[in-house]
Amino acid sequence: MTSDDALDHDRLRAAGLDPAVAEDLVARARRAVEDAGLPGAQLAVAREGEVVLDVAFGDATPSDRIVIFSCSKAIVAAAIWRLLGDGRLELDAPVADVLDGFGANGKEAITAHHLLTHTGGFPHAPMGPQDWGDQASRRARMASWRTTFEPGTHFEYHPTAGHWVLGALLEELTGTDLPTALRDLVLDPLGLDDLRLGATASHPATARPVQIVGERPTAEAMEAALGMRLDLDELLGEVTDDAKVMISEQPALDVGIPGGGGVATASALALLYQAFLHNPSGLWDPAWLHEGTAVVHCDLPEPLLGHPSLRTLGLILAGDDGKANMRGFAGTGSPRAFGHNGAGGQIAWADPDSGLSFTFLTDGHDRDLLREWRRSPALSNRAAKLTDADADAATATDAGSS
Repeated sequence: MTSDDALDHDRLRAAGLDPAVAEDLVARARRAVEDAGLPGAQLAVAREGEVVLDVAFGDATPSDRIVIFSCSKAIVAAAIWRLLGDGRLELDAPVADVLDGFGANGKEAITAHHLLTHTGGFPHAPMGPQDWGDQASRRARMASWRTTFEPGTHFEYHPTAGHWVLGALLEELTGTDLPTALRDLVLDPLGLDDLRLGATASHPATARPVQIVGERPTAEAMEAALGMRLDLDELLGEVTDDAKVMISEQPALDVGIPGGGGVATASALALLYQAFLHNPSGLWDPAWLHEGTAVVHCDLPEPLLGHPSLRTLGLILAGDDGKANMRGFAGTGSPRAFGHNGAGGQIAWADPDSGLSFTFLTDGHDRDLLREWRRSPALSNRAAKLTDADADAATATDAGSS
């Protein structure tokens, strides 16, 4: 379905969704794309294991793959849950027991638990193109890293560093390269051909290149919106415009940066989250799937704004403290919603209460962070309301005119 096609109201009603809310959701997304000058975007909603809304905007089509940035962390977490379930990995055992040399420079106590909850102590450890294309170079770089705080004592988001180590664990414990391990453990069993992290011979990791649009908000505008002065360069850290463009280029996509180099269609990512809700064919040990999607393993405060981080084993929970929108969720959804967003305004979440999963992806990264931050909750709030009313009753008038 493209942005010019009428929505299938009968299909929406059959899935228990309100067509009027769906129309509003799509209209808000279209307006956001046009206002920001985004080259392309996709939106998908799934329920009961099926995609029921799949819309593209701009010059994108629903079948185009888009770089999903930190939404990629869900793929890695899903593979780690498999290893925890079959006993190949121990959550609280030192990583250095598996990866020779990793424990150097004070890292001997770091565990997979620390890595999955962003409490490992090395949030900004460097890994650049000169190292990431070769396993030996990656391992040497990881061995050289030093911690900046004691593992487990502090939460600070690790944009990529922790997931390089999780990727190395997956390689070591499966005996294969990371892209193949992810396909074998998660993507192939779920039939998700359009969800990829790194290239394999049968699944090239191609995607629409990232384009940077818009202008940065002024310091005064940021302060007026947030009530505090922020240094944007410090806020963005390693996730700069140049870095986002580079991650979308083919050499980086082929490697598959574990913390942010995945590519997907919106529908494929929505189906991954449906799998988290329904565990088809018992792919995951139910206990570990529960730990990954429903149990808070870290509630240490987020350093910038101070709200609890609410990290599961690899994902984030919305929570019931009124801060769900700060964690990338709908303020109108349930506290049990879980997911992980990505740089540039990528959205991915599922809500066990409604059975919905929702994704929004775009290849246009807006320098105007305030505009992006307004867009994400506006879309998620509308998506979460799709099941608020009985679809048949709520759309009776609408059905008569469609």
